[in-house]
Amino acid sequence: MATQPSDPDSVQENCADCGGETLHDVRVEIRTESDQEENSEFSREPYRVAVCQTCESETATRMNNA
Repeated sequence: MATQPSDPDSVQENCADCGGETLHDVRVEIRTESDQEENSEFSREPYRVAVCQTCESETATRMNNA
């Protein structure tokens, strides 16, 4: 009996909008936190972004604060 490998980019997490455990697409992205053009390249931080596959709500957590 063969099993299908799970998608490494999909994780079951609690969704506040759905009110339960749902599949989420998870990625890490670099976001610029400064609104100023000058030296904005020094204000980039990694964020963990999870998007609910059911309701498409997005949660972003700054990785330095995780």
